[in-house]
Order: sequence, then structure tokens, then C-alpha cells
Amino acid sequence: MRSDNQSIWGDPPKDFILLGVSDRPWLELPLFVVLLVSYVLAMLGNISIILVSRLDPQLHSPMYIFLSHLSFLDLCYTTTTVPQMLVNMGSSSKTISYSGCTVQYAIFHWLGCTECIILAAMALDRYVAICEPLRYTIIMHRPLCQQLVAVAWLSGFGNSLVQVVLTVQLPFCGRQVLNNFFCEVPAMIKLSCTDTAVNDTTLAVLVAFFVLVPLALILLSYGFIVRAVFRIQSSKGRHKAFGTCSSHLVVVSLFYLPAIYMYLQPPSSYSQEQGKFISLFYSIITPTLNPFIYTLRNKDVKGAFRRLLARIWRFCIRYRPEMCSFH
Repeated sequence: MRSDNQSIWGDPPKDFILLGVSDRPWLELPLFVVLLVSYVLAMLGNISIILVSRLDPQLHSPMYIFLSHLSFLDLCYTTTTVPQMLVNMGSSSKTISYSGCTVQYAIFHWLGCTECIILAAMALDRYVAICEPLRYTIIMHRPLCQQLVAVAWLSGFGNSLVQVVLTVQLPFCGRQVLNNFFCEVPAMIKLSCTDTAVNDTTLAVLVAFFVLVPLALILLSYGFIVRAVFRIQSSKGRHKAFGTCSSHLVVVSLFYLPAIYMYLQPPSSYSQEQGKFISLFYSIITPTLNPFIYTLRNKDVKGAFRRLLARIWRFCIRYRPEMCSFH
């Protein structure tokens, strides 16, 4: 006889159980602390990047338009997944509603595809800045940047919409236990009890397009950049040129390597045990590190932070001297 917590064919379950590290209870408390600290750092770091990019006139260039959108993406990434993970780890109940699960993997997929194109747009910006410096302001004008950002968000949404439409039609036949920290499309497909060939193929084709095409454009851009840099006579000039690209390259590596592992392997070889820790990495660790990578390796951003803090201090001294006093 079918138990109460099972769903009949075609009738979606009311909720899912997210295992996380339930099989390793000793790991829950330290992981809870790591997630909480990382989430706070990700929020502070990315909000700071957005503020300085918007408020400092010296950062109103195309590169920082893209960077502010990247930081907003990272904010959404962490907020979509981490609060639910913290709630589950802090309680005996590890559930998420069916609708909440659907919203979670829909937004997560949307943001991931959007970030692929934003990173490619940032590589294009670096290519024009280094290889076509005299024509930079003509090529990378503000309307073009806004169009690239719009294409990134709209195409990511379209891809997510296709995945959601296909995934919500999958029957689960009472299988409600997700061996993951949050809901994600590959894990949902793996959980289904029916033939998922259409879902597997659609996911592979669309993700390959959104991952491999932008990655190919990024690698092509940096191929031209490397050739242009080696033509620079002075070592100081070469170092400066590489310095402007190093932060972006680190961020691209942190984002693309886990994404390629997760989404571009055959469904039969997908391991939920490995996949859940890989997804944990790019859902919280990468968004936490990104603002610090750009801050530590970018003189413009560090200078903007100092100017912003100086403005806050002057405002504090002038209008709220009692709040600025250390006594």
C-alpha cells in the first residue's frame, strides 16, 4: 500500500527532503558556521562593489557596469540558496516545499546562464581596452553595454523557462529525497522515476551553448590579449596590462570549472554525492570570493573604497559627530 508521504504518478509531492549532510551530523555545525560567515561576507562584499561602482564617478566605465551586475548576480545566488540551507541545518526538518523548490532551481539556473554571458562581456571589454585602446570609448559605449547586459538577463531567463517547463512535468513517484543542499535541475532530473532523455538532451544542449560559447569567446579574447601584451616593449606596461585581466581570469576559472563538471558530464555518470559539494562551492564560495578578488587586485576599486570611506567620515564628522566619537 502506498504510504502517505508518497505521491501518485503525475501528482507532484508537497515537499522535498534536502539531505545535505544529514548522514554526517558532526559536520552540520561547522558547515552552518562556514555558510553563515560566508553569506555575511558575500552580502557585504558584493553590496560594497555595487555601491562604489554606482557612487564613484571614476568607476562609471563599462568594466564596472558589468562588475556591478556580476555582484548583483552573486547577491541573488547566495540569497536564493543559503538562507534555506541555514534553516535546514539549524533544525531537524530538512524540507522545502515543491513550489519553493521550483522557484529555487528556476532562479538559480537563470542566474547561472546570465553570469556566463556577463563574464564573456567583461572579456570583450578587456579585449577592446588592451587591443583597441584608441577606439575603446567609441566601441564600448554605454548603450552597447546596456544591450549586452539586457541580452544576458533575457537569454538566461529564456533558458531557465525552458528547463522549468520540462522539469515540472517530471513525475517523482514518491521519491522525495534530494541528496543535495538545495534544489537544482540535474538533481531533479536524477530523482525522477520516468524516462528523462528529453530533459537530459535539452539540458545538455542549452547548457553547452550557454557555457561553451561564452567560454570560447573568453578564451579567444584572451588569446588576442596575450598576443597584444607581448608586443608591448616595456615590462611595466606588460605587467599593467596583465594586471587588468588577472582578476577576471580568476573569477572565470572559479565559475566555469565547477559549472563544466556539473552540467557537461553524461547524466549516467552524475554523482549526487560529489555534485552537492561542487554546487555548494559555486553557490556560496565563489560569490564570497569574487568581490575580494576584484578589491585586492584592482587599484581603481581600492581607491574608490578609500574615497567612499572618506566621504562617509566627512559626513559623519559634519552631521553626526557624536556617532564618530570613539569616547
